[in-house]
Amino acid sequence: MSLLVVGLSHRSAPVSVLERAALNADAQIKLAQDTVAAEPATEAAVLATCNRIELYADVDKFHAGVAELSTLLAQHSGVGLDELTPYLYVHYEDRAVHHLFSVACGLDSMVVGEGQILGQIKDSLARAQELHTAGRLINDLFQQALRVGKRAHSETGIDRAGQSLVTFGLEQLAVGTPVEDWARGKKALVIGAGSMSSLAAATLARAGVAEVVVANRTQERAERLAQILTEAEDTDVSARAVPMDAVPAELTRADIAVSCTGATGLVLGAETVAAAVEGRTGAPAADAGPDRRTTDKAAGVRPATPLPPTSVGTEDGCPLDLSAPGFSVMGEAAVAGMDAATLEQHAAWVAGAPAERRDTVRRMSEADAELIGALAATAATVGRIPERRKPEPVAAERPEPVLFLLDLAMPRDIDAAVHRLTGVRLVDIESLAEASADAPMAADVDQVRRIVSDEVAAFGAALRAAHITPTVVALRTMAADVVAAEIARLDGRLPGLDDKQRGEIRQTVHRVVDKLLHAPTVRVKQLAAEPGGAGYADALRTLFDLDPETVASVSRAEDSTEKNRGPR
Repeated sequence: MSLLVVGLSHRSAPVSVLERAALNADAQIKLAQDTVAAEPATEAAVLATCNRIELYADVDKFHAGVAELSTLLAQHSGVGLDELTPYLYVHYEDRAVHHLFSVACGLDSMVVGEGQILGQIKDSLARAQELHTAGRLINDLFQQALRVGKRAHSETGIDRAGQSLVTFGLEQLAVGTPVEDWARGKKALVIGAGSMSSLAAATLARAGVAEVVVANRTQERAERLAQILTEAEDTDVSARAVPMDAVPAELTRADIAVSCTGATGLVLGAETVAAAVEGRTGAPAADAGPDRRTTDKAAGVRPATPLPPTSVGTEDGCPLDLSAPGFSVMGEAAVAGMDAATLEQHAAWVAGAPAERRDTVRRMSEADAELIGALAATAATVGRIPERRKPEPVAAERPEPVLFLLDLAMPRDIDAAVHRLTGVRLVDIESLAEASADAPMAADVDQVRRIVSDEVAAFGAALRAAHITPTVVALRTMAADVVAAEIARLDGRLPGLDDKQRGEIRQTVHRVVDKLLHAPTVRVKQLAAEPGGAGYADALRTLFDLDPETVASVSRAEDSTEKNRGPR
């Protein structure tokens, strides 16, 4: 096995890089085809979701494989290799298997435990099979990953720790209010009709929204999704389909909008969203400066009171350079970073100054006097007054939003500038990445990790055992040929044997050969399944002088069977 994966995800790269590197369906197909056409790789599959892009391949050389796969990822993503490289991760052999199994179980998802990734892995395998870029290794790996993911969800409570990205996004929009209470009676607009958009529409319908409007570039798909929602037995939502050019008008009517399309450019610009808010409220959606994410982080921080200017620092002999406007002799800006010795020099300079200068200092405010005293104490203790950062200003309180937007697309569908608009709350992939970093993890995660470790060990053992199978088959073929040749020679020497006697002799010789080969072949399979057991196949070929071409032909026959096998 020489499995190699090169990729980037929300764990290794900022959303801005993931967004630029996102691959559309055509790019994914071309990347898989170009990978198997490259010299180091014989099989390939691409796993691309809203928060990861990974290229899996069976390679015959590690370093050449890493270089080739990284280059291909850069070429097809449109992000330069030098820029992309710091965000790439590489896993090889057992570590690559461990990574995919962890991904399949939802351990590596933005929302831990979410189950959507299983469908995405299944789609990735189906695409590789259709393109004939999946051979025995990719087929076995991805099919086993699907089984491991299903096992994790059925045997543990990982579902309690995880949820779909849609549900998590709606929870972020609801800000602490149960989604069902928050969504009940609202009107929703869903832009796109793919798997993620369909899930969003169904989730909103079950949450109790009054109406779902579906907009999609292909009208038939939008109508099909609207029909499914209308006919669903577990909801009574009203649903209808509209063309994409109706989105601005529908946005004016909507309370919630979810967008997840495959568009390479923005679907909703800030101007469109601002116009929709103004259409709902009659007041413009002003630019509030820093977006809600920034102001939330800065909440409670008040700007410092400005200090009065002074000209004392311009006088000869003053050890401080206070000529810049806005500086105060006793102020924080003047003494920040000053060492204790300089502070003492300044105090001595003031003490020895003419009466009018001392009067100037005495006229400084009490606040300044207290501040300089505290700073002097700090300087005496640590030897230097540390620099202080300028406090962040507090933004004006934003009005409650009237329009809630959820952007699940990669690259983004909704302009990030919408974060700054009043009357709007936008949650996008970047927001979800920040929020998920603090999401609680269930105790079942440890159990899933143990399942993954056990399954990786079993998969590696099975692959190593399978690696020796062509050699064992070739050995038994050689033994059968030897038996056939000896039986033919015996027939020539003893022509008087009847069929019954000849059959007994043939069975006896076969039993002897089978018994002689049974223990060695069973044992060599066991040894080959252990880590480092790949050399046993070479030893077997050398000991029995097996024809390498015979072994290779068995491998080719097995690989051909795997490639012709459809999705399971």
